[in-house]
Amino acid sequence: MAFSWRTMAVGILVVGIVVAGRLAFHYRDSYHHALDKQREFAQLAETRQKAIIDMQARQRVVADIDAKYSRELTDAKATIDQLERNVIAGNQRLRVNASCKSVSSPTTASCLDDGTRAGLTDAAQRDYFTLRKRIETARSQIAGLQDYIRNVCLAPKD
Repeated sequence: MAFSWRTMAVGILVVGIVVAGRLAFHYRDSYHHALDKQREFAQLAETRQKAIIDMQARQRVVADIDAKYSRELTDAKATIDQLERNVIAGNQRLRVNASCKSVSSPTTASCLDDGTRAGLTDAAQRDYFTLRKRIETARSQIAGLQDYIRNVCLAPKD
């Protein structure tokens, strides 16, 4: 059998075509794999961006709730402080539902009252205002938490 350059050239050409085809399929598969990964990452980025936007919206809602109830609490405390100053200055009085026991003594005159007006001691008066402030703080905290639960925890997610 004689050595033919034509046969060898055809063989090399066939091998070259096969190798080129394999390379083409390899790069095509790599391209599609990279394209799939790119789509996956784009979808992940979009999901994360939506989560960030949702979190920012919830943070704004929480900040609004906090500002609203902090302002209400500050106003209520200012009102209580003003009332306390007015009571101390004598411009206003605290009304207490109290009864005084009459002191019966044979030496007292019948035309005089048996005692003075019912009133709070200074310590009781301070305690009264402290309790009012604490009640207002608790009321504001409870209302704020209820608002937080309604508007943040139970809010429908987009």
